[in-house]
Amino acid sequence: MSGGVDSAIAASILIEQGYNVEAIFMKNWDEDDKEFCTAVEDYKDALQVCDKLNIPLRSIDLIEEYWEKVFKIFLDECKIGRTPNPDILCNKEIKFKAFLDYAKEFGADQIATGHYSIISNQNGSFQLKRGQDENKDQSYFLCRLNQYQLSKSIFPIGALDKNLVREKAEKLGFMNHDKKDSTGICFIGERNFKNFLKKFFSIQPGEIVKNNGQVIGEHQGLMYYTYGQRQGLGIGGGYSDYEGPWYVSDKIIEENKLVVVQGKNNSELYHTHLTASNINWIAGDPPEKIKNITAKIRYRSKDTSCKINYRSNDILVEFENPQFAVAPGQSIVFYDQAICLGGGFIETRGNKNIL
Repeated sequence: MSGGVDSAIAASILIEQGYNVEAIFMKNWDEDDKEFCTAVEDYKDALQVCDKLNIPLRSIDLIEEYWEKVFKIFLDECKIGRTPNPDILCNKEIKFKAFLDYAKEFGADQIATGHYSIISNQNGSFQLKRGQDENKDQSYFLCRLNQYQLSKSIFPIGALDKNLVREKAEKLGFMNHDKKDSTGICFIGERNFKNFLKKFFSIQPGEIVKNNGQVIGEHQGLMYYTYGQRQGLGIGGGYSDYEGPWYVSDKIIEENKLVVVQGKNNSELYHTHLTASNINWIAGDPPEKIKNITAKIRYRSKDTSCKINYRSNDILVEFENPQFAVAPGQSIVFYDQAICLGGGFIETRGNKNIL
């Protein structure tokens, strides 16, 4: 029970269905910054919902687990110029491991969350499917779950639209019915990313260069920039006859250089291939059919058809259409129509048949 409207309605639905429900509020981040850390207010909202539903609310401290299993890895990835997605690790290590282990210790049969995804049991084999609300579908963030985790989980609102969830919450008298959706880093919240990371890194400025090597500016540290980024580059005029905006196309880690190109249609921003490692197949084994598979290279990207070739330590993914701003460190997630097959971490990208 996070204090948000989704977990609140998930709990109410389970009660309607006859489950014996208890709620758990997780504290995963230790922060004195009241502007961004909303744990106190979130707990009040969770308590109000539980009072309405007449169910107990427990609070558990998973700060150490979150730091060790999620945030330290996030920092390590940022440090080497990659673009990690802590929400995916948080689901695997915290919500569906530490939380699941805790729940089972005090006798729970299953855990439930307010995720917009659907779990289907096909003769003992569990499938993860996209949520009914396409705009809220969260299967991308759940791509590293396994059969055991799915077998012990319930997603009560997976087949609902967000608007209906809010309507239900208002009718039930939940104070959080119109609460803003949480954004930003999992359990840390939405904040100025650069200022936040400065707490953990020393600034290492370097050159901003065109792809021909010409120096046209200075960056404040490669970890503060993402592939395809347009805003906040601080590049002045006079470096090109073309008036188009500048985009981050690459990072030369060993030289601490940020490479930029002009115009969103620049070919340097698009890639036809990538390699991915540490692949998690939700079914336990790779899919028997690897035709007609689609992939997402980030949460809000559109599905694109692709081909998968297995190699010794990774896979080579070939896209039907070149993809914008493929980012090493991000997750690529595979689908067979509505079924989320799993995913892996992007390592390299390119425009050749062999990377």
